Amino acid sequence: MGRRQGIMSDEFKYELAKDLGFYDTVKNDGWGAIRSRDAGNMVKRAIERAEQHLASQNKS
Repeated sequence: MGRRQGIMSDEFKYELAKDLGFYDTVKNDGWGAIRSRDAGNMVKRAIERAEQHLASQNKS
């Protein structure tokens, strides 16, 4: 069975990793090397950004 296609683009995931301070780990060792906490924080940050984006669209 193949890997599932993610919802987030790779570019967005790398941007979040840079913002959260673990980009070097991803760059050097891959996504499997990040801590569960970092992965959770990445998801939280993505949700926050999506909510902010939706809120700004609703104000328009």
